[in-house]
Amino acid sequence: MADSVRLVDYFYVTIPNKAGEGARLLQTLQQARVNLLAFSAFPQGRKAQVDFVPEDAAAFRAAAKKAKWKVVGPKKVFLVQGDDRLGACADLIGALARAGINVIAWDAVAVHGRYGAIFWVAPKDTKKTQKVINSMMVQIDPVAAAIATLGP
Repeated sequence: MADSVRLVDYFYVTIPNKAGEGARLLQTLQQARVNLLAFSAFPQGRKAQVDFVPEDAAAFRAAAKKAKWKVVGPKKVFLVQGDDRLGACADLIGALARAGINVIAWDAVAVHGRYGAIFWVAPKDTKKTQKVINSMMVQIDPVAAAIATLGP
């Protein structure tokens, strides 16, 4: 299976940076049957920022509203999925660097022969990033390029 790269919505909330807060958020989404494509959290002073990439943005918003979360978003993030291999992220991040695109943040993980990543670029670089991705997909696999889903 070829790599896919999509521009997707993400949302974030800021919570106290203490034990159990992240679990509470994830349990709320689990009970609301909201599936996440990605989830990332990091400390920010005495608080923590929690980023959610939901499969269904409307379902996420409904669950967050019901739980009375103060949600920021939607914002845009790139979601990468593919078969794991040595340096799976290296070609893409290298192509972005050669195009002069600064990647703000990148999270990746590999499990059972597959990998996934989310990465952020400045909003002004979104279209340029999509062009780089499209040109890479054509060079790597024309069929995958034809079916790759990129956001607006």
